[in-house]
Amino acid sequence: MPGPIAPISGPPELLEPIAPSANSGGTGAFQDAFAAAIRSVESSGHEAAASVQSFLSGEGEELHTAILATQKAELAFDLFLQARNKIVSAYTEIMHLQM
Repeated sequence: MPGPIAPISGPPELLEPIAPSANSGGTGAFQDAFAAAIRSVESSGHEAAASVQSFLSGEGEELHTAILATQKAELAFDLFLQARNKIVSAYTEIMHLQM
């Protein structure tokens, strides 16, 4: 007979609850996480634009590097949109339950 099932373990930062940051002025952890996700997506977009601009101006940027940066930015944006859609869907579901 097999022994007991071991608990799932992962990186410690994923297992600990997210606490609001000290400089957030009382805002919740969700708002901080959402703002960080927006900054990350914007950063990917800016990096892709800079990579494409560098390639087009002939500054030594490789074509495949520019394409990879653009694809990375596109995937980050798509993932962010899907997460936003799920959040909006969950919010509307909760609002319907309260009526």
